[in-house]
Amino acid sequence: MRIASWNVNGIRAVANKGFAESLEKINADIIGIQEIKALREQLGPEITDIPGYKSWFYSAERKGYSGTALYSRIDPVSIDFGFGVEEFDHEGRVIKADFGDFVLFNIYFPNGGRGDDFVKFKLRFYDCFLDQVDELKAKGKEVICCGDVNTAHKEIDLSNPKANSKISGFLPEERAYIDKFIERGLTDTFRMLHPDDKECYTWWSYKTAARERNVGWRIDYFFTTEGLNSRVKESNMMTDIMGSDHCPIYLDI
Repeated sequence: MRIASWNVNGIRAVANKGFAESLEKINADIIGIQEIKALREQLGPEITDIPGYKSWFYSAERKGYSGTALYSRIDPVSIDFGFGVEEFDHEGRVIKADFGDFVLFNIYFPNGGRGDDFVKFKLRFYDCFLDQVDELKAKGKEVICCGDVNTAHKEIDLSNPKANSKISGFLPEERAYIDKFIERGLTDTFRMLHPDDKECYTWWSYKTAARERNVGWRIDYFFTTEGLNSRVKESNMMTDIMGSDHCPIYLDI
């Protein structure tokens, strides 16, 4: 099974850049999409009716902001939207799908780049996510989480760590939460398989031709709980697929 994740930075914009063809190239059984920036009723059949997939959309209340989508060739046992926490759920950031032997979280984690209050909001969101994972693990469930986590973990995960050490996305308190994810039993699957690989990024600023120069950040992840780690065959990125400032990432299990 292949599961993929992609922050499209506007699903209507990427639809004009060959979105359906990109999904065909990704060729995943399940695809989590983040930052759709659209209401469901604003989307045409070229987005909602991709051949071979069922789709679900969770939009933010604020127009043109945040939001997530899920495409799947496999029928989930159940689909839930949000954490059930009012502070977070109006932004459409979480789709949770139970596929029987694992629960998939497709999440667009908050960006803390607009100031201290937004960083605090982001860290509260991280805490809420970890609480949800703990609840599922207590019930004997395995968890896969995919999405834009909006934090680079280690210096190896971005081009200019020293220059960005005081920038949200690489703040010490944000990076400490990725440590906490791992301490609480979540595995960064890319680093599990590729511990020393450098210059492997998933996001590049649109400014200064950063993607062409591969001046990027690895801020998109697949995390798995311990019981799934032995089933992970590959976890990597598809840097050749364009259309967004992020590239898709994938997990083969």
